[in-house]
Amino acid sequence: MQIHNTKSYHVYGMGAALVDTEIEVDEAFLVANNVEKGVMTLIDGERRHQLMEALAQHQVHSRAGGGSAANSVIAASYFGSRVFYSCRVANDDNGDFYLQDMNDAGVTTCAQVENDHGITGKCLVMVTSDAERSMNTYLGISETMSVRELDVDALKVSEYLYAEGFLVSSDTTRAAVVEARKIAKANGVKTALSLSDPGIVSFFRDGMKEMIGDGVDLLFSNEDEAKAWAETDCLDIAVSALKKIAKAFVITRGACGALVFDGKNELHIPPCKVKAVDTNGAGDMFAGAFLHGITAGYGFRKAGELACAGAAEVVSGYGPRLASEKHREILERVLDQDSDQVAA
Repeated sequence: MQIHNTKSYHVYGMGAALVDTEIEVDEAFLVANNVEKGVMTLIDGERRHQLMEALAQHQVHSRAGGGSAANSVIAASYFGSRVFYSCRVANDDNGDFYLQDMNDAGVTTCAQVENDHGITGKCLVMVTSDAERSMNTYLGISETMSVRELDVDALKVSEYLYAEGFLVSSDTTRAAVVEARKIAKANGVKTALSLSDPGIVSFFRDGMKEMIGDGVDLLFSNEDEAKAWAETDCLDIAVSALKKIAKAFVITRGACGALVFDGKNELHIPPCKVKAVDTNGAGDMFAGAFLHGITAGYGFRKAGELACAGAAEVVSGYGPRLASEKHREILERVLDQDSDQVAA
């Protein structure tokens, strides 16, 4: 289907530039090495070194350029969207690898303002047999991403600004999101944000409020993150809380599918039945596929179906991404379904 859009970019993404290393571990390893299961934990260089020594005998499943928003814009690109990404890498091998990886995926990246010596961000993704992922992230130079990495001209000609909630953890990255949101709103660019992680929501609540400001056009959250934001165990209360900060939102619910609020109606998107092997990247894929769907004119329900289908494929194998050709297969399959009318 042809995308009807006069903007230069469908999505302008902002996020950490991380080289992901995914490793299979057992529950005993997590306990023995004090790794909190199922969440993202920020670590320093010394802690990363300790974990790498402990993981020396474990099998590495994949190594790829990543970061939450990066995975999302790559998915959107593979589905057919035009995307731009602001990030920061160091002048090292991982930095070169990361930028080339993004370029290979069709993602335009910001020019490096300063090619500083340092360490490009890294994320250890430890996956247990129940498909749960536990992430330990060393941000490296990504922690110093700032307004300098914003490409204002590219942002002004984008349909959506999309920022990952993980950027709240650094003063400079948080300030960059706030500034980008102001530029977007002043130029008719819609704003989208992910809550990213329940721990991030709880620990950086004030900073998250600052990034949200007077509200965003679209919010992405899983059920735990939504409940953490509302400080409740009740999904209905969480839904009401999100309506106060976002014109529209998505709450992913794993095996229960997703709840989509399009600004007027709450839509239930049924799950695609698969055997989960690795949940790493499921939410990232969902956001990327959904952003592609709505900017392509599919409507909220069809965008949700595409996002659920993409996320199901991701969790059925190892790694946070799919091969480029797999996106076309998913897209054609979903668009052939007769659940609703695709917008012309």
